[in-house]
Amino acid sequence: MNFNTFLESVVKIKHLKLFGEASHAKMSPPYRLELAQKMKEKSKGAKKAAVMALFYPNKRGRTSLVLILRNTYKGVHSAQVGFPGGKYEDDDENLMVTAIRETEEEIGISKQLYDVLIPMTPLYIPPSNFLVHPFIGVSEEYLKFKKQDAEVKAIIEVELSDFLNETNNITTRVNTSMNVKVDVPAFQLNNFIVWGATAMMLSELKDLLNEVM
Repeated sequence: MNFNTFLESVVKIKHLKLFGEASHAKMSPPYRLELAQKMKEKSKGAKKAAVMALFYPNKRGRTSLVLILRNTYKGVHSAQVGFPGGKYEDDDENLMVTAIRETEEEIGISKQLYDVLIPMTPLYIPPSNFLVHPFIGVSEEYLKFKKQDAEVKAIIEVELSDFLNETNNITTRVNTSMNVKVDVPAFQLNNFIVWGATAMMLSELKDLLNEVM
């Protein structure tokens, strides 16, 4: 999609009601509800995090969304695709500040280069006991990314047309944090498989965009 066309439409998102759990459920792994129930008490003290779904024009003037491939490490989100973002810190004024700070740290894009449109629905992640707050950001200029090598293995630039293409909704088999292989709904984007919490947040993002595009 041409970025100028996108820019005219995306601002309408501000006037929409969020889809929340209805969107999340479309891409929810089958074991998630049971795991969330087991974590019900612990979730009351969940750690807070924030991420940024950042859109921008690529070199061809086409609308793109940036994702990251995380490095391999000892943790439940090792080597997974996600949004730039991270843990809330005490110095952060609010969770939007967290998302902005982490976006600059992980992919080198400062808050002066884009506007934050709206927050999306927070999502609880049982395996890591985090409540993640996603935000939608839009830059009107081509962005040059600089990844944080310690945490980010690769930057993934996804064209909006590919993200909205229904043929990229798939089912894949993954090894979960419980060391059990299950079939889960996922997005296949730029030959990367995106599932779990990121796919659930992407699902709400996709539903919002489909309402205004």
